[in-house]
Amino acid sequence: MPTRFELANAVRALAMDAVQKANSGHPGMPMGMADIAEVLWNDFLVHNPANPRWADRDRFVVSNGHGSMLLYALLHLSGYALPIEELKNFRQLHSKTPGHPENHLTPGVETTTGPLGQGLANAVGMALAERVLAARFNHDGHSVVDHYTYVFVGDGCLMEGISHEACSLAGTLGLNKLVVFYDDNDISIDGEVDGWFRDDTPARFESYGWQVVRNVDGHSAAEIRTAIETARKSADKPTLICCKTIIGFGSPNLQGKEKCHGAPLGDAEIALAREQLGWPHAPFEIPEDVRGGWDAKARGSEREQAWNERFQAYAAAFPQDAAELTRRMAGELPDDWSATVEQLLAQSAKADKPVATRKASKAVLDVLAPKLPELFGGSADLSESNCTDFKGHKAIRTGAFDGNYVNYGVREFGMSAVLNGIALHGGLIPFGGTFLVFSDYARNALRMAALMKQRSIFVLTHDSIGLGEDGPTHQAVEHVASLRLIPGMHVWRPADPFETAVAWTSAIARSDGPSALALTRQNLPPQAHGASHHDGARRGGYVLWESSDSDGGTPELILIATGSEVQLAMAAAQKLGAAGRGVRVVSMPCAEVFAAQDAAYRESVLPSSVRKRLAVEAGVSLYWRAFVGLDGDVIGVDRFGESAPAAAVFEYLGLTAETVHDRALKLLA
Repeated sequence: MPTRFELANAVRALAMDAVQKANSGHPGMPMGMADIAEVLWNDFLVHNPANPRWADRDRFVVSNGHGSMLLYALLHLSGYALPIEELKNFRQLHSKTPGHPENHLTPGVETTTGPLGQGLANAVGMALAERVLAARFNHDGHSVVDHYTYVFVGDGCLMEGISHEACSLAGTLGLNKLVVFYDDNDISIDGEVDGWFRDDTPARFESYGWQVVRNVDGHSAAEIRTAIETARKSADKPTLICCKTIIGFGSPNLQGKEKCHGAPLGDAEIALAREQLGWPHAPFEIPEDVRGGWDAKARGSEREQAWNERFQAYAAAFPQDAAELTRRMAGELPDDWSATVEQLLAQSAKADKPVATRKASKAVLDVLAPKLPELFGGSADLSESNCTDFKGHKAIRTGAFDGNYVNYGVREFGMSAVLNGIALHGGLIPFGGTFLVFSDYARNALRMAALMKQRSIFVLTHDSIGLGEDGPTHQAVEHVASLRLIPGMHVWRPADPFETAVAWTSAIARSDGPSALALTRQNLPPQAHGASHHDGARRGGYVLWESSDSDGGTPELILIATGSEVQLAMAAAQKLGAAGRGVRVVSMPCAEVFAAQDAAYRESVLPSSVRKRLAVEAGVSLYWRAFVGLDGDVIGVDRFGESAPAAAVFEYLGLTAETVHDRALKLLA
């Protein structure tokens, strides 16, 4: 039987060899954390390589994702569908071993990491989801949701501000099944961190309310094991295990130095490392006894089978709960979802009073929340302003997880990354609110949601200069256009209660990516909606209205608008129509969804023969040039706003029905 040191050396060797072959990568972290990983994976981690999506597996997150070869080595050695050929193809085109772990690409990878600190925040979301689902579904004598979330982090992760946001929240909530291993090696890319990172990290985490295990020798299996056992005994606190390690452990000339952080060691140094580690095997060669020591397939199968038997007993005792948990973890919506949506749209189309779309959003949530118990909300200290505090919501509190709402505090970035972790875990559909202008703080988490194709829903209110008196610091101008640039992000900017209901139900029904809902503070008049609009609005863009002169034919002019500017386009169009001009108004609540429609539908809404087009949106104008073409025009806001009541700001910046009418006439001239 191989020793623990030999088992850990298999990880080190694979990391050295793969990085060297690729001539690119980060060998230092995998070599330094190999001993920690060996104890965790072989003694504690509950998982089944044959079924990476087993619902009650422990989650393992490498937040310092540049050390991806550590994770790939662990997955390969323990028996996941990641053959040695993939490790030899590290960082190459179309391999399953990209430079940073990607959750949709490699079996066993729980989340895409690399932007430092976000994996840690994702893990907070995973641990929160586990506690919430356990509180909902476990019964005395029947624990079917019962797993840990383990995280590897480095100095860089803890320097990032998001680590403060997420870990402060985790400590406040008492996420006791979250265990974080701090790779305390005193090194980052620029060298010894003493020159720029002197935090008392253990004290910092203790102040958050964490249990901290200090001064663990990260190369001592006995100390690591004792630390993990201590962490697992915690009943009311997450745990930080501070592991003193040597980066590049085993490399005689480079260990402990920044030079081994992000570059191949070189053939000569690898040969010396093999000698120092007592690893005489050729590159990518793993002895059979070492493979046997790592192989987790039999153990994983037994553990999943034991859980399956527990779940069968649970299903016999609580059949409705078992069916509900199974549905949720599969990401399926309730059987009556379609009927719920149609009823909601019909109800919303009857709105007859002006209302802000943020308030229309709350009305939608009031209807959907009882029908969709997995809906899990929150806000970054703006619940009342975002209108995310739906009727009957119950906030999570310290150690009390039988709720469906989180007060995230002023932590926009942390909240957004936590939402991604909740979505990755499964069983809940998370949404979180803040002002649209503060999406800047959270942008990289929104980008990661799209990259990972997660059903995270971002409620972004106070969406334009319509915010008014708070002025240009809070008036979103470039933000909607900026979010539209994120591949895979659906950005909904609804014009009234009907379109708000469409936006929400579309975001919930979407299973392959995130959605952002840009909602107004100011009241908007409801538009008249016919039966055809139900399908049209869900397609992202549709003909809202056209004058009698163009009805059924080809209009002279098309006005395109979103959100609060739809009312301006309608007022101008109706005036033009009364004067005998053929005008069509196209509402475009989600340009990304519209762009994904078939060519015939897009042509039916925006006929290519109609070159006189005017787009109107209270934001930067450049985005809409692709829709109006060289012969068209755009009315937008290509500057920062002003501090004044909303109506005054709109008039001052030329966002009025009169301006739309006059610019339309110029196009028609």
